[in-house]
Amino acid sequence: MTKAEIQLVRDLAEKRSRMQHGLFVAEGEKLIGELRTSQFRVRKIFALEGIFEGPEVETVAPRDMERLSLLKTANNSLALVEIPRYDLDMAQAADALVLALDDVQNPGNLGTIVRLADWFGIGDIVCSEGTADCFNPKVVQATMGAILRVRLHYTDLPRYLDEAARQEIPVYGTFLEGDNLYDTPLTPHGIVVMGNEGRGVRPETACTVTRKLYIPPYPADRRGSESLNVAMATGIVCAEFRRRR
Repeated sequence: MTKAEIQLVRDLAEKRSRMQHGLFVAEGEKLIGELRTSQFRVRKIFALEGIFEGPEVETVAPRDMERLSLLKTANNSLALVEIPRYDLDMAQAADALVLALDDVQNPGNLGTIVRLADWFGIGDIVCSEGTADCFNPKVVQATMGAILRVRLHYTDLPRYLDEAARQEIPVYGTFLEGDNLYDTPLTPHGIVVMGNEGRGVRPETACTVTRKLYIPPYPADRRGSESLNVAMATGIVCAEFRRRR
């Protein structure tokens, strides 16, 4: 293992470097094992002795793994993986349920939402350009492998949603002044917009929403927390959409 390889791994903690090299970092035997059998291309694997075999595998000592790892506690293996490129097609929302994230910035929240999408059979998430990078090491680990099955797209979200509405694709969004989620008719296809952790859905995005939803507390008149964590809210909304099917 060379100093240049160590520096490359360190640099990939930053989005700019990931975009420059077209690579992201994945750590852990389970995740890397899944990556090797997926459509993702694994460029290089650094691993402790006996973990993996193959021409792309380099065996390293525990001390070197600690130097490489981007996690607080080093794992037994680390891989450099090529970032995939996906086509964004409006037909995805016309035929299935799609999530849209408007400036969700916490890596843990984004990772959890990717896992939720995978659990509820949602194959595509459309993100605003201000949403956290899905190939941030923290996000990759938080997805627990779901990032292998869920495609994330980054685009001008208000423009994308405006075009969806023009094509009469339902655009749902969660708001405090929306209609009760459990009483509102829901379609099996369309786009569900989830907003930023602190600000919610931006005004320029909100104006494209055609059906506003509200997750009521229980009981309805109870005074408690002002809002739900965006990942928790996403889970509730996805569960209700799927329950209706």
